Amino acid sequence: MPIKIAFCIPSLYLMGGMEKVLTIKANYFAEVLGYDVVIILTDGVDKKPFFTLSPKIEVVVLDINYEDIRTYPVLLKVFLYSYKQSIFKKRLSKALFSIKPDITISMLRREINFITRIKDGSKKIGELHFNRLNYRDFNTRGKKKGIKGLLARFWMRQLISNLKRVDRFIVLSNEDKKNWKELDNVSVIYNPIYEFPEKISDCTSKRVIAAGRYASQKGFDMLIDSWKIVSKRHPDWELSIYGSGSRKQLTKQIIKNGLQNSCTLNEAVININEKYAESSIFAFSSRFEGFGMVITEAMACGVPPVAFACPCGPKDIITNGVNGLLVKPESVKELAEKICYLIENEDIRKEMGRRARERAEDFKIDVIAGEWDTLFRTVLNEEKH
Repeated sequence: MPIKIAFCIPSLYLMGGMEKVLTIKANYFAEVLGYDVVIILTDGVDKKPFFTLSPKIEVVVLDINYEDIRTYPVLLKVFLYSYKQSIFKKRLSKALFSIKPDITISMLRREINFITRIKDGSKKIGELHFNRLNYRDFNTRGKKKGIKGLLARFWMRQLISNLKRVDRFIVLSNEDKKNWKELDNVSVIYNPIYEFPEKISDCTSKRVIAAGRYASQKGFDMLIDSWKIVSKRHPDWELSIYGSGSRKQLTKQIIKNGLQNSCTLNEAVININEKYAESSIFAFSSRFEGFGMVITEAMACGVPPVAFACPCGPKDIITNGVNGLLVKPESVKELAEKICYLIENEDIRKEMGRRARERAEDFKIDVIAGEWDTLFRTVLNEEKH
């Protein structure tokens, strides 16, 4: 009998990293490993998944619609949230007893608060796509004073209590694993690369590329300030950023810095690999990450990364000076210096690009899926003893 897996995630219609990774893994599990895969959603009943799902995957929409409460006043929002949580627990419980999965995976959203209390017989796994410092942190960035800090501490204690009950808790980096000292059920499995491209960069174009949502987390404001330094030394090079979201503030910053001729903000594209292959350096400026999958995707295209060593991910992915360069987090000047170093040393740039592609082999979907398969079989085997 094939292994039957149920994933719990809010929706699939968004162009997000969590949605992308889940789709990549679920498709491989269903198409290659022959699993029975079910994805259980709370929202987006009439919305098509952004990323293409295998027809072998069953999608169950519980029609809770948490998105509906976003615009309500705070007190009403609290009441409606509690009400929807009650409905969610009942519907998810009914779905799991009907589906009868061997393993149920929570993406650590709203279901993590009660999923281990659903006694449907499935093993429960939690999967986190953030790092601990920046998850349930209410933007306090580790500072626990005030109301936000109080809420952050309460939520984290609640989360730890729930995670102690799951059969396995999966994080995305060894760096982050060290942050979960209260738990003894933590494993590390990296995010996979779905497509290992044949077309790669020769690292000769005078182009630096960056990719990600236009949000503060991605640090493009710092990258643009760095590019002001780079552009003065290398005015014949260009920086191209690709992403979704509002570009208004970053556009103003580009104009203020006088970079209109060398720095462009572009819409997100489905086949970003084509853009990587046209570039010679990948710039990663995030303030924090869960993993940083864009780094491994760029490396697979033979593009050496220059990355802030932010929490968490880059230090797990990049060996500094071998297959990329790590920079002190949020150091605008050092980021500029390291980009200039690769611009000015073409042979080193090309060699790092070659080694970056070698490193990216470790993140291929068949490698990562194999680690998941081993984990699943270990968890299920433990049940038999």
